Amino acid sequence: MYDWANSAFATTMMATVMPIFYSGVAASNLSGTKAEAYWGYTQSISMLFVAVLSPILGAVADYMGSKIKFLTMFMLMGAASCAAMAFVGEGDWLLASILLIIGTMGFAGGNTFYDALLADGVPIERRDVVSAQGYAYGYMGGGLLLLVNILMIQNFELFGFPTKTFATQMVFITVGIWWFLFSLPLLRSVKEPVKNVKVGFGTALGKGFTRLRGTMRTLKRYPELLKYMASFLFFNDGINTVVVMATIYGQGIGINTDDMIKALLITQFVGFPCTIVFGRLAARFGSKKLLYVSLWFYVVIVILGYFMTTSLHFYLLAIMVGVVQGGSQAISRSIYSGMVPPSRSGEFFGFLSLSSKFSSVVGPLLFSVVATVTGSTRIAILSLIGLFVIGIVLLMFVNLTKGREEALAGDDGAAKA
Repeated sequence: MYDWANSAFATTMMATVMPIFYSGVAASNLSGTKAEAYWGYTQSISMLFVAVLSPILGAVADYMGSKIKFLTMFMLMGAASCAAMAFVGEGDWLLASILLIIGTMGFAGGNTFYDALLADGVPIERRDVVSAQGYAYGYMGGGLLLLVNILMIQNFELFGFPTKTFATQMVFITVGIWWFLFSLPLLRSVKEPVKNVKVGFGTALGKGFTRLRGTMRTLKRYPELLKYMASFLFFNDGINTVVVMATIYGQGIGINTDDMIKALLITQFVGFPCTIVFGRLAARFGSKKLLYVSLWFYVVIVILGYFMTTSLHFYLLAIMVGVVQGGSQAISRSIYSGMVPPSRSGEFFGFLSLSSKFSSVVGPLLFSVVATVTGSTRIAILSLIGLFVIGIVLLMFVNLTKGREEALAGDDGAAKA
């Protein structure tokens, strides 16, 4: 249910409503391309904060046995920032940027601890299914609220709002409330293993830095995990680049905004059943096999994207993305959870967050460089095939069974030490 809760931020605040509101209202007093540039700076600053803090706080949470507490803190931070966005008016781009940075930190930071709980509370044989259910619920929850939000904005008079801007400000409040309310089932029901050692935050922070340094030194003890991380950084960057560049690419070839918003809604609702199916198939046939299937499917999507010319093509590709996006992310998350030492899951998921945030610049940079050199965004989108192919090739060398054995051996060694 936490996926259901926080996906409202991803769909409404990151992908659709907030970018349009930022450019048209909050940054309406900025000239030229400053609004787009400031939006980019805002995203970069928030990701930098998350990249730096995640591995340290993950190590602290492991040491204190407090993933739920940190998850709660980041959730409240993110939900409050969404609600506070209602106070942003024309020209308030700085306030909007600050609140967006806080919200993005809440979203990404909370996910670090949320993902780490998978290794704490779910048996290894159930992780593909549970991880997939989470992503599927996220698609449905984020899609439902986005649908309501779009209706609120486009039919603001029917909802009793005086202007479209006021309706949009009310939309931001609904995201904060949604995120908070649907986080409660996790916060009330999920319990962490009890730590015998009780320490203060200052002591735990020092231990967190020590454990993070230890993680860097001991990664060589987990060669299968290292190989998987290398594969993940490539194919995950490919997936993220397809998501973040789809709108810009669509606009560049003449797809109108309404069609792209509708396509996003289609992706959400197609993703719900398909992600659940992917999780069940992974549990039956093996997670690695299903991950291969999803990544090759992305290669096909990129190739078809090269030939895309109409809104109908965009809709069809949105459906195809919905079929595999949640499944690929869910399976990759469950695979990683099975290859990290269980007692250090927060630390290792924080380290993965650090690595993936810094590597996530490669895909958009590759797209931009190829587009600049060739003068064609079609060739640029085609270049993303390389990220998926490299990820697939590296994945071939990963032995999941051996990786799980190395993770458990690492925990045993730590316990003896």
